[in-house]
Formats: sequence, structure tokens, C-alpha cells
Amino acid sequence: MKYYIIAGEASGDLHGSNLMKALYKEDPNADIRFWGGDLMQKTGGTLVKHYRELAFMGFIEVIFNLKTILSNISFCKKDITQFKPDVLIFIDYPGFNMRIAKWAKALNYKTHYYISPQIWAWKENRITSIKQDIDKMFVILPFEKSFYEDKHHFPVEFVGHPLIDAIHNQPSFDETTFRKENNLSDKPIIAILPGSRKQEITKMLSVMLSVVNDFKEYQFVIAGAPSQEYSFYQHFITNDNIKFVSNKTYALLQSSTAALVTSGTATLETALFKVPEVVCYKGSWASYQIAKRIITLKYISLVNLIMDKEVVTELIQDDCTPKRITEELNKLLEPNYRKTLLHNYDLLEEKLGGIGASEKTAKLIVADLQK
Repeated sequence: MKYYIIAGEASGDLHGSNLMKALYKEDPNADIRFWGGDLMQKTGGTLVKHYRELAFMGFIEVIFNLKTILSNISFCKKDITQFKPDVLIFIDYPGFNMRIAKWAKALNYKTHYYISPQIWAWKENRITSIKQDIDKMFVILPFEKSFYEDKHHFPVEFVGHPLIDAIHNQPSFDETTFRKENNLSDKPIIAILPGSRKQEITKMLSVMLSVVNDFKEYQFVIAGAPSQEYSFYQHFITNDNIKFVSNKTYALLQSSTAALVTSGTATLETALFKVPEVVCYKGSWASYQIAKRIITLKYISLVNLIMDKEVVTELIQDDCTPKRITEELNKLLEPNYRKTLLHNYDLLEEKLGGIGASEKTAKLIVADLQK
């Protein structure tokens, strides 16, 4: 059967690659065409567009790049028409994917959504479009099932969180080798995860690295995104205690004592690797002013949202200062604070269910196509 998958971000590339592996297992003759990244490309199939061409964040940034976005939507429709897939599989990335879903459903394509748009955070009115345009929804957060089914009477499948699969499937790891190969010293590591898009990296790295001189007994290691070149990060590396690794975030987390993390999937990844973290976020002034008026959530990190309490500290916008980062990072290094935090991480993992999200989703998709 023919599958057309659209993932528009680094996290979607990760989950898309694991879903593709599971689809090939369920359907050895699968013909997969996709929008994604390096991980999906390594898995097989045909890459149409890389997510680095699609990554625009914030309200203002989207407006400035509207012409490119509309051009990509038009190109995607033509590509789908030529490929004639048996099913379209959307992975998060709702601004783009919901537009394609509406068009596709009108032409009687089968539409499946893996990793729900976060309509519980904002744009809840998208539920109307989801009911009209999506045949099957596969959700990965425990509270999403009740949100959809109890509040909006739309049946969904809770398949568990694919990050557990991604972490469980990691190859054996040797920290000594990792440090040696990446020219890291024996000092304990504080990981810096500034995101994957140029706008957020530029905004976050300066403030995250501003505290380096307050922690001279540690080395700060930037997790470079696979979509960005080293030259982009180079001017941020102004101190011997600042190091850089590219496309090795999981190995870095396995070696780290603590982490400063931009909000997003990385906050959950860090928690599942049991690394104490502070969540940091700064957007453009205009985007932040818009966002705070339409997003009513108590928290921005997935860790706190899933646990429905403040497990990790969130330093947002004006709170994200060198002084506050230093204070919270010092807390992460205290034994009693770490013990409590790590206990909460264990409870978080229990809530997310066991391994097998990708396999469950692939089985459900293939079974639906075989009906």
C-alpha cells in the first residue's frame, strides 16, 4: 500500500521514522513518500521536502513567510495527487497539515492523524475541522483521550508516547567514548537544548550561556540540531567551558548532570532520560503578547502538563534572566531537590504507558486499510 506522511519539525521526524519502521514491519511492500528529515530519510521511502524548509515559528514569523508557506501547500497537493496514496498520515504540524487534510478529505483520501494538534492549548475550535476532515486520530498524551472523547465526543486511540520507544531503542552507550570523540573534558556536563529552529536558537542561546562563568566547575554542552550547521552556532561559543555536539542529543543527555531546555518535546525527552532540568523560553515580544492572550494553559512544558503540577521550573519571557537561571540551576545540583525531581520523573513515565506506540499505531493504520 502507498503511504504519504507529513512531518514538519525535528520531533515529527523522530516519531515519523519510528512509525515508518513499524509500517514496513506490518506491510513489507509499503511505498512511503514523506515530508520530514534525516531520520525518516535513513529509514527508507522518498523524501519530498526537508522540514528545515518548513520551520517557521511564532505569529509574526509566519506572516512574513506566508508566501513560502502557501507555495509549499500548493506543491504538496500536486505531489499527493500524482502519488495517489492509500492513506495520508499527518504528524503534528497542524497549521500546514490541517489545510492539507481539508483538501484531501474533500477528494476522499483516507486521513489519519498521529500525534494530535495541541488544540487543548489553543485553537480549540479546530475540533470542528478535525471531526470533518480526520478519519482516525492517534493520541500520545493520557489526558488527550478524555479531552477528545468526553469533552468533544470524538473517538480517538491512545497509543502511548513514542518517545518511550525512541529512548528504549537506543543503542548501547559508553560515556567515556562519547566524551573522547567529542573533545569533552572530565568535568560534569550541563546540557543546553536551545531548540531546532534558527529563530528560537538565536533567542535562547545567549541567555542560556550567560551563566557559564557562575558554574566554572561544569562544562556547558550545546546540543546542535541536525537541521543547522556548526557555523550557525560558532559565534555563541565564546568560552572554553562551552562545547558543542551535533545531532547527538540523546548521548548528551545520558552524560549530563543537569540541563537547560527550551520548551517543547525536548522537555519530555530530558525528563525520560532522568536529567534534572530548567525549562527556558523567550519568544519575540509581539509573538509572546499574542500567545499569552490566547493560550490559557497553566504550564508550557509537557512534563508539567502531563503531571498537572509544577514538576520542573519554567522560566518564561521576562523571568528567563541570567539571575533566575543561575538560581534554578543551583537548585538542580542540590541532592534533596534532585531526589524529589527524579521521583516525579518516574511517576511521569508511568503515566505515559509502556513501549510500543509506533507499533500500535502502525497496526491500527494497516488494519484500517485492510478492511
